[in-house]
Amino acid sequence: MLKILKYSFFDLMRSRWSYVYFTFYLLLGIVLLFLNNDLSKAVITLMNVIIVLVPLIGTIFGVMYYYNSKEFTELLLAQPLKRSSIFLGQYLGVAISLSMSLVLGLGIPFIAYGLFKSNAIWGFSLLLITGTFLTFIFTALAFNIALTNENKIKGFGYAILVWLFLAIIYDGLFLMTLILFEDYPLDKLSLVGTMLNPIDLSRTLILLKLDISALLGYTGAVFKKFFGTNFGLIISFIMLTIWVILPVLRIVFKSRKKDF
Repeated sequence: MLKILKYSFFDLMRSRWSYVYFTFYLLLGIVLLFLNNDLSKAVITLMNVIIVLVPLIGTIFGVMYYYNSKEFTELLLAQPLKRSSIFLGQYLGVAISLSMSLVLGLGIPFIAYGLFKSNAIWGFSLLLITGTFLTFIFTALAFNIALTNENKIKGFGYAILVWLFLAIIYDGLFLMTLILFEDYPLDKLSLVGTMLNPIDLSRTLILLKLDISALLGYTGAVFKKFFGTNFGLIISFIMLTIWVILPVLRIVFKSRKKDF
Protein backbone atom coordinates (compact mmCIF):
# COMPACT_ATOMS: atom_id res chain seq x y z
CA MET A 1 0.00 0.00 0.00
CA LEU A 2 2.86 2.41 0.79
CA LYS A 3 4.29 2.07 -2.73
CA ILE A 4 0.91 2.80 -4.30
CA LEU A 5 0.42 5.73 -1.91
CA LYS A 6 3.86 7.09 -2.85
CA TYR A 7 3.16 6.72 -6.56
CA SER A 8 -0.27 8.39 -6.30
CA PHE A 9 1.10 11.18 -4.14
CA PHE A 10 3.99 12.09 -6.45
CA ASP A 11 1.79 11.65 -9.51
CA LEU A 12 -0.59 14.28 -8.15
CA MET A 13 2.20 16.53 -6.92
CA ARG A 14 3.47 16.68 -10.50
CA SER A 15 0.01 17.67 -11.70
CA ARG A 16 -0.47 21.32 -12.61
CA TRP A 17 -3.78 21.35 -10.77
CA SER A 18 -1.96 20.72 -7.48
CA TYR A 19 0.18 23.79 -8.16
CA VAL A 20 -2.92 25.81 -9.05
CA TYR A 21 -4.59 24.68 -5.81
CA PHE A 22 -1.48 25.56 -3.78
CA THR A 23 -1.00 28.92 -5.52
CA PHE A 24 -4.64 29.88 -4.98
CA TYR A 25 -4.38 29.46 -1.20
CA LEU A 26 -0.96 31.11 -1.14
CA LEU A 27 -2.26 34.22 -2.89
CA LEU A 28 -5.47 34.20 -0.85
CA GLY A 29 -3.49 34.09 2.40
CA ILE A 30 -1.17 36.90 1.29
CA VAL A 31 -4.03 39.15 0.16
CA LEU A 32 -6.12 38.64 3.29
CA LEU A 33 -3.23 39.14 5.68
CA PHE A 34 -1.51 42.13 4.19
CA LEU A 35 -4.70 43.97 3.21
CA ASN A 36 -6.58 43.33 6.44
CA ASN A 37 -5.55 44.68 9.85
CA ASP A 38 -7.89 42.35 11.78
CA LEU A 39 -6.59 38.77 11.83
CA SER A 40 -9.90 37.41 13.14
CA LYS A 41 -11.70 38.81 10.09
CA ALA A 42 -9.05 37.26 7.85
CA VAL A 43 -9.61 33.86 9.48
CA ILE A 44 -13.41 34.20 9.10
CA THR A 45 -13.03 35.06 5.42
CA LEU A 46 -10.73 32.07 4.94
CA MET A 47 -13.24 29.89 6.75
CA ASN A 48 -16.04 30.94 4.39
CA VAL A 49 -13.85 30.00 1.42
CA ILE A 50 -12.40 26.76 2.82
CA ILE A 51 -15.67 25.38 4.20
CA VAL A 52 -17.13 25.41 0.68
CA LEU A 53 -14.11 25.02 -1.58
CA VAL A 54 -12.17 22.25 0.20
CA PRO A 55 -15.05 19.72 0.10
CA LEU A 56 -15.74 20.59 -3.55
CA ILE A 57 -12.09 20.16 -4.59
CA GLY A 58 -11.74 16.94 -2.59
CA THR A 59 -14.87 15.53 -4.22
CA ILE A 60 -13.90 16.47 -7.78
CA PHE A 61 -10.26 15.41 -7.45
CA GLY A 62 -11.22 12.09 -5.89
CA VAL A 63 -13.69 11.17 -8.63
CA MET A 64 -11.45 12.50 -11.39
CA TYR A 65 -8.37 10.63 -10.17
CA TYR A 66 -10.25 7.34 -9.86
CA TYR A 67 -11.64 7.48 -13.39
CA ASN A 68 -8.41 8.76 -14.97
CA SER A 69 -6.31 6.02 -13.36
CA LYS A 70 -8.82 3.23 -14.01
CA GLU A 71 -6.66 1.44 -16.60
CA PHE A 72 -3.62 1.57 -14.32
CA THR A 73 -5.78 0.28 -11.44
CA GLU A 74 -6.94 -2.68 -13.53
CA LEU A 75 -3.29 -3.45 -14.29
CA LEU A 76 -2.51 -3.41 -10.58
CA LEU A 77 -5.47 -5.69 -9.89
CA ALA A 78 -3.87 -8.31 -12.14
CA GLN A 79 -0.86 -8.37 -9.81
CA PRO A 80 -0.69 -10.29 -6.52
CA LEU A 81 -1.79 -7.26 -4.52
CA LYS A 82 -4.61 -6.83 -2.06
CA ARG A 83 -7.48 -4.86 -3.52
CA SER A 84 -7.88 -2.83 -0.37
CA SER A 85 -4.20 -1.85 -0.47
CA ILE A 86 -4.54 -0.54 -4.02
CA PHE A 87 -7.57 1.67 -3.38
CA LEU A 88 -6.50 2.82 0.07
CA GLY A 89 -3.09 3.76 -1.33
CA GLN A 90 -4.70 5.80 -4.09
CA TYR A 91 -7.15 7.43 -1.70
CA LEU A 92 -4.44 8.41 0.79
CA GLY A 93 -2.23 9.71 -2.03
CA VAL A 94 -5.00 12.05 -3.23
CA ALA A 95 -6.07 13.16 0.25
CA ILE A 96 -2.54 13.80 1.53
CA SER A 97 -1.47 15.75 -1.57
CA LEU A 98 -4.55 18.00 -1.38
CA SER A 99 -4.06 18.50 2.36
CA MET A 100 -0.43 19.49 1.85
CA SER A 101 -1.39 22.05 -0.79
CA LEU A 102 -3.92 23.53 1.63
CA VAL A 103 -1.65 23.58 4.70
CA LEU A 104 1.43 24.90 2.89
CA GLY A 105 -0.53 27.38 0.78
CA LEU A 106 -2.06 29.02 3.85
CA GLY A 107 0.75 28.27 6.29
CA ILE A 108 3.56 30.05 4.42
CA PRO A 109 1.97 33.54 4.35
CA PHE A 110 0.76 33.22 7.93
CA ILE A 111 4.24 32.25 9.14
CA ALA A 112 5.77 35.11 7.13
CA TYR A 113 3.25 37.51 8.69
CA GLY A 114 4.19 36.40 12.21
CA LEU A 115 0.82 34.95 13.12
CA PHE A 116 2.34 32.90 15.95
CA LYS A 117 2.62 36.10 17.96
CA SER A 118 -1.13 36.65 17.73
CA ASN A 119 -4.09 35.13 19.58
CA ALA A 120 -5.61 34.28 16.19
CA ILE A 121 -3.17 31.37 15.91
CA TRP A 122 -5.65 29.05 17.62
CA GLY A 123 -8.46 29.87 15.23
CA PHE A 124 -6.12 29.54 12.28
CA SER A 125 -4.77 26.18 13.54
CA LEU A 126 -8.32 24.88 13.91
CA LEU A 127 -9.05 26.13 10.40
CA LEU A 128 -6.21 24.03 8.98
CA ILE A 129 -7.17 20.97 11.04
CA THR A 130 -10.82 21.06 10.00
CA GLY A 131 -9.79 21.76 6.40
CA THR A 132 -7.63 18.64 6.45
CA PHE A 133 -10.48 16.60 7.93
CA LEU A 134 -12.85 17.85 5.22
CA THR A 135 -10.32 16.90 2.54
CA PHE A 136 -10.05 13.34 3.83
CA ILE A 137 -13.82 13.05 4.30
CA PHE A 138 -14.91 14.25 0.88
CA THR A 139 -12.11 12.45 -0.97
CA ALA A 140 -13.29 9.23 0.68
CA LEU A 141 -16.89 9.96 -0.30
CA ALA A 142 -15.73 10.62 -3.87
CA PHE A 143 -13.93 7.27 -4.07
CA ASN A 144 -17.06 5.55 -2.76
CA ILE A 145 -19.18 7.19 -5.44
CA ALA A 146 -16.69 6.32 -8.20
CA LEU A 147 -16.42 2.71 -7.04
CA THR A 148 -20.20 2.40 -7.10
CA ASN A 149 -20.73 3.99 -10.54
CA GLU A 150 -18.87 2.83 -13.63
CA ASN A 151 -20.39 5.63 -15.71
CA LYS A 152 -18.26 8.78 -15.42
CA ILE A 153 -21.15 11.17 -15.97
CA LYS A 154 -23.21 9.53 -13.22
CA GLY A 155 -20.18 9.47 -10.93
CA PHE A 156 -19.48 13.17 -11.35
CA GLY A 157 -23.19 13.97 -11.05
CA TYR A 158 -23.61 12.07 -7.79
CA ALA A 159 -20.39 13.54 -6.41
CA ILE A 160 -21.54 17.11 -7.05
CA LEU A 161 -24.96 16.24 -5.63
CA VAL A 162 -23.41 14.95 -2.38
CA TRP A 163 -21.32 18.11 -2.03
CA LEU A 164 -24.34 20.31 -2.85
CA PHE A 165 -26.49 18.53 -0.29
CA LEU A 166 -23.99 18.77 2.58
CA ALA A 167 -22.82 22.29 1.74
CA ILE A 168 -26.13 24.01 0.95
CA ILE A 169 -29.30 21.90 0.95
CA TYR A 170 -28.71 20.35 4.38
CA ASP A 171 -28.56 23.80 6.02
CA GLY A 172 -31.86 24.80 4.41
CA LEU A 173 -33.64 21.63 5.53
CA PHE A 174 -32.15 21.89 9.01
CA LEU A 175 -33.25 25.54 9.35
CA MET A 176 -36.77 24.69 8.15
CA THR A 177 -36.97 21.92 10.75
CA LEU A 178 -35.94 24.30 13.53
CA ILE A 179 -38.54 26.87 12.39
CA LEU A 180 -41.36 24.31 12.15
CA PHE A 181 -40.67 22.94 15.63
CA GLU A 182 -39.67 26.20 17.30
CA ASP A 183 -42.21 25.62 20.08
CA TYR A 184 -40.33 22.55 21.25
CA PRO A 185 -36.95 22.31 23.03
CA LEU A 186 -34.45 21.92 20.19
CA ASP A 187 -31.13 22.13 22.03
CA LYS A 188 -30.20 18.49 21.55
CA LEU A 189 -31.63 18.37 18.03
CA SER A 190 -29.52 21.35 16.94
CA LEU A 191 -26.38 19.78 18.41
CA VAL A 192 -27.02 16.40 16.78
CA GLY A 193 -27.95 18.00 13.47
CA THR A 194 -24.72 19.98 13.47
CA MET A 195 -22.57 16.93 14.21
CA LEU A 196 -24.21 14.92 11.43
CA ASN A 197 -22.81 17.33 8.85
CA PRO A 198 -18.98 17.69 8.79
CA ILE A 199 -19.19 21.08 7.05
CA ASP A 200 -21.54 22.57 9.66
CA LEU A 201 -19.50 21.02 12.47
CA SER A 202 -16.26 22.53 11.14
CA ARG A 203 -17.86 25.95 10.71
CA THR A 204 -19.27 25.91 14.25
CA LEU A 205 -15.94 24.91 15.81
CA ILE A 206 -14.07 27.74 14.08
CA LEU A 207 -16.68 30.39 14.92
CA LEU A 208 -16.70 29.39 18.58
CA LYS A 209 -12.91 29.37 18.72
CA LEU A 210 -12.92 32.96 17.45
CA ASP A 211 -15.30 33.77 20.32
CA ILE A 212 -17.99 35.40 18.19
CA SER A 213 -20.75 32.98 19.19
CA ALA A 214 -22.71 35.93 20.61
CA LEU A 215 -23.54 36.85 17.03
CA LEU A 216 -25.41 33.55 16.69
CA GLY A 217 -27.95 34.42 19.39
CA TYR A 218 -29.56 31.68 21.46
CA THR A 219 -28.26 28.94 19.19
CA GLY A 220 -24.74 30.30 19.64
CA ALA A 221 -25.15 30.12 23.42
CA VAL A 222 -26.20 26.47 23.16
CA PHE A 223 -23.28 25.65 20.91
CA LYS A 224 -20.88 27.55 23.16
CA LYS A 225 -22.08 25.60 26.17
CA PHE A 226 -21.30 22.28 24.44
CA PHE A 227 -18.70 22.81 21.70
CA GLY A 228 -16.88 25.47 23.71
CA THR A 229 -15.89 22.93 26.38
CA ASN A 230 -13.02 20.45 26.18
CA PHE A 231 -15.53 17.60 26.18
CA GLY A 232 -17.42 19.12 23.27
CA LEU A 233 -14.19 19.67 21.35
CA ILE A 234 -13.19 16.03 21.86
CA ILE A 235 -16.63 14.80 20.77
CA SER A 236 -16.45 17.02 17.69
CA PHE A 237 -13.08 15.61 16.61
CA ILE A 238 -14.34 12.09 17.29
CA MET A 239 -17.30 12.78 14.98
CA LEU A 240 -14.99 14.13 12.26
CA THR A 241 -12.80 11.04 12.65
CA ILE A 242 -15.86 8.80 12.31
CA TRP A 243 -16.78 10.73 9.15
CA VAL A 244 -13.37 9.71 7.78
CA ILE A 245 -13.36 6.11 9.01
CA LEU A 246 -16.81 5.04 7.80
CA PRO A 247 -16.29 5.97 4.09
CA VAL A 248 -12.78 4.42 4.21
CA LEU A 249 -14.22 1.16 5.57
CA ARG A 250 -16.76 1.18 2.76
CA ILE A 251 -13.95 1.66 0.23
CA VAL A 252 -12.32 -1.50 1.60
CA PHE A 253 -15.61 -3.42 1.59
CA LYS A 254 -16.65 -2.23 -1.88
CA SER A 255 -13.24 -2.94 -3.43
CA ARG A 256 -13.34 -6.54 -2.17
CA LYS A 257 -16.85 -7.21 -3.48
CA LYS A 258 -16.68 -5.25 -6.74
CA ASP A 259 -16.33 -7.20 -9.99
CA PHE A 260 -13.70 -5.46 -12.10
